[in-house]
Amino acid sequence: MPRHPDPDVEHRILAAASRLWARGGEKSLTMRAVAKTAGTTTPTVYERYRDREAIKKALRMKTRRELFAALNRTGTLREAIERQLQFAFENTYAYEVLFDDVGRHPSLHEPWPSFNLMRQRLAEEIGGTPREHNRLILAIWSLMHGTAMLVIRGGFEGILRAQAIHSCLDAVEGLTYAATKRKRFRQSGPKWPANLILGEAERSSLGNGSDRPIETHARKRAK
Repeated sequence: MPRHPDPDVEHRILAAASRLWARGGEKSLTMRAVAKTAGTTTPTVYERYRDREAIKKALRMKTRRELFAALNRTGTLREAIERQLQFAFENTYAYEVLFDDVGRHPSLHEPWPSFNLMRQRLAEEIGGTPREHNRLILAIWSLMHGTAMLVIRGGFEGILRAQAIHSCLDAVEGLTYAATKRKRFRQSGPKWPANLILGEAERSSLGNGSDRPIETHARKRAK
C-alpha cells in the first residue's frame, strides 16, 4: 500500500520545536530532537525545513499571525497593549522566539504586523500619519516588551505583576497624552532617519547600509 502524506506533520513539527525551546532553549532545537518529539523522521523534517533557522522563522511567522489576530480584535492602543501582554504571558516561549534578534536579519526583514497595527492605533488617537510617530511607538513598544520580559523572566507574580502591568499602561497613557497636548513627541538626540524603516518586511532597514538581506545583495550582483 502506498504511504499517504501526513497533512498534520508541519503542525506537529512546529509544536515539537516550541516544546523543545520551552525545555532547553535554542541549544535543544536540533533537527533530530524535533523529529523525535514530533513523532516523525529527521529526513521528513529536512523535507520541510532546511535547517534550525528555517524552523525558528516558521515559529516566528506563526506567532506573528496569532498575535496579530488577537490584537486585530482590539479597538484602542491600550486594548492592543493589554492583549499583547496577555498573549506574551500565555505563550511565553513562542513570544521569546518572536523577539529573539528581532532587529537583525532575517527577523528585521520580515513583516511586523502587530507593530504596524499599534502604530496605526496611535495615529488614530493623536492624529497624523503612522510614520510620523516612529519614535513614540518605539518607546511604547519598548515599555511593553520590557514589562513582558520582567514578568516572564523576572518571575513577577501577584501584586507585583499587576503593578508592573498597570505601570506600563499608565506610562503609555502619559506619553500619548503629552504627545496629544504638544502635537508632537518631544525628542532628544538625532531625528529619526528616513532610511530607518521598521516592520515593513523587505523595505525594513536600519539605515547603515549593512543590514540588507543577503538575498538583496545577490540580486544586485546578478543585475
